[in-house]
Amino acid sequence: MKIFRRYFSFADAPIDNTASVNIHTLGHHIHPTQTPYPDIRHPDSHFFDWERGRSLKEYQLLYVCKGEGIFEAYGMPPQVIEEGTIILLYPGVWHRYKPNDQTGWEEYWVGFSGDYPRHLLEQECFNPQSPIIKVGFNVEFLATFERLFEVVEVREDSYLKLASFLVLQLLGVVYTSVLLSNQKVSRKEKIISDVKRDINERWQETIDFERLSDACNVSYAWLRKAFKETTGTSLNQYHLRLKLHKAEELIRDTGSTLSEISAQCGFESVHYFSRIYKQKMHINPSEIRRGRQINS
Repeated sequence: MKIFRRYFSFADAPIDNTASVNIHTLGHHIHPTQTPYPDIRHPDSHFFDWERGRSLKEYQLLYVCKGEGIFEAYGMPPQVIEEGTIILLYPGVWHRYKPNDQTGWEEYWVGFSGDYPRHLLEQECFNPQSPIIKVGFNVEFLATFERLFEVVEVREDSYLKLASFLVLQLLGVVYTSVLLSNQKVSRKEKIISDVKRDINERWQETIDFERLSDACNVSYAWLRKAFKETTGTSLNQYHLRLKLHKAEELIRDTGSTLSEISAQCGFESVHYFSRIYKQKMHINPSEIRRGRQINS
């Protein structure tokens, strides 16, 4: 996923009156190790340094999908942030956060306001004194963020309605995670979450799932069955779908040839890549490239 960020003033924020959702900022950033945080491209309305911290006018949802860091807020002790953690920031609440120098982190965020989000976040299960929410490595959550970025960047007809829907979809995942937070995660769920994260980190490689099952201290037969029961798809199909989605990003966002992209994504030939892409995605990859050229 490419680096992406957008900021809107309160006067210019995209507003969908039908859903009562206003979007003020959204983005994706990979912050490297041993560098000051945040980077200098933050606008004045959202910039802060560690010593002073900040408070916001809007709600903000920050998802740390990789790396570790620390978070502090008014009236709360410092808390360690691990990968797979959401920080839910409330308007007017002083806070500060940063990644560890040794790990950096990868973050997705969206800032928003509006009647419906406020109503949802005023529910009893949410608490400004408990802004840390563990969702783990959530592929669907990341896909929703990426779709939101695409919608806001392209700004096609009715993009406000779709963008608002996607923000509410993100909040729905958070709401569900909060409701389930008191339930103990089973060993099976933990193993499948770890396997999904491993596949996503090594998506370009040929993955030996039997060896992966050994690393998880389970049999290959158990892992195949448990993965299918949990995700609704097989290990190989999950890996293939991920490679195809990564290929689509490269087709849309880079000037690499289809041959280069097929090799980068681990396909044995561009002909096999094109055939399997058409079979699974119901469109030829060359058509995506032509569509991008027409719109550019």
